[in-house]
Amino acid sequence: MNETVHFDLETIDDVAKLLLKNFKTKTVLFYGDMGVGKTTLISALLKALGGTEKATSPTFSIVNEYKIKDDIVYHFDFYRINDLEEALDLGIEEYFYSKHWIFIEWPEKISTFLPNKVDKVHLRLNKNNFRALKLSVY
Repeated sequence: MNETVHFDLETIDDVAKLLLKNFKTKTVLFYGDMGVGKTTLISALLKALGGTEKATSPTFSIVNEYKIKDDIVYHFDFYRINDLEEALDLGIEEYFYSKHWIFIEWPEKISTFLPNKVDKVHLRLNKNNFRALKLSVY
């Protein structure tokens, strides 16, 4: 999936399924400006993975845990961390070794700790509420 995909909220479930087919890892980094729809896309991914919960932004809790069919998703939002020690205090490295799904919003805030093999989703908002998505796999 090397091309940019354009979508709106009506087709987000199809985009989530397409992403899941193309991910090479279970650690996915989400890049994009505030309000571009990272959490909404993560919610669609949870649904595609067999989850029944809707994702909520873990901006204040930093991490949310969701049960999906036969696995767990850890959803991080590092927007509000002030230093890398906060990520270490959470045990971020242990999460990376957990073999579960890890979705990270604002990964640039903890770039020092990110594993080498990750998938990256870059989102941007276009005109008429369409989003543009680009996936980079390791």
